[in-house]
Amino acid sequence: MANTEVFYCEVRKRTGTGGAREARREGWIPGILYGGDEDPVAINLRKNEVFNAAAKGALKSQMLKIDVPGQKELQSVLARDVQLDPVKDLPIHVDMMRISEKTRINIEVSVRFINEETSPGIKKGGVLNIVRHTVEVNAPATAIPEYLEFDISEADVGDSINISGTDLPNGVKPLITDRDFTVATIAAPSALRSSDSDDEGEAQTTDEEATQAEATEGGEKE
Repeated sequence: MANTEVFYCEVRKRTGTGGAREARREGWIPGILYGGDEDPVAINLRKNEVFNAAAKGALKSQMLKIDVPGQKELQSVLARDVQLDPVKDLPIHVDMMRISEKTRINIEVSVRFINEETSPGIKKGGVLNIVRHTVEVNAPATAIPEYLEFDISEADVGDSINISGTDLPNGVKPLITDRDFTVATIAAPSALRSSDSDDEGEAQTTDEEATQAEATEGGEKE
């Protein structure tokens, strides 16, 4: 699990578009705090804390904490809707969902592959072809895995790496349950694929020549 990011939070008195713009001018990132059987609350988050967390990828699939003035304990949350500036690609609005140990959510988790250097297929020049960069899972909101890890140390050319190839953390289940779906494959080297294509082409040409020869011979006999 990644280190939990903690954000300072203030209740935003002015809501709506005007309130959000005012918050940004004053160095805040506006947002909404909702969920947990409580009423939604308009909030402000410190811009530098949000930007730093975004740069580290902490606004995706990770449990966060917010420090709300007047509350003795930190509130566990998830960033569920992060709006980005279309030009600067930086957060301009963040919605936070309250979570508890009982909360379960559907969320996409990144995949990671290890031991590529010892994979027989990679050593032969094969290429790791990632079919799914993320896998959607149902998980406890307070125990979301940072990533799903796949060991490809024994994967050869033509092999598929399926979801069964990783040890899912306790309580984490893939949303696709009717099959052992593919996450990645070890594709053949381009030179080998080209050679196979040439061999198939030569075999087809030989067959065609043989057919033509037989037809010609049959015609001469007649």
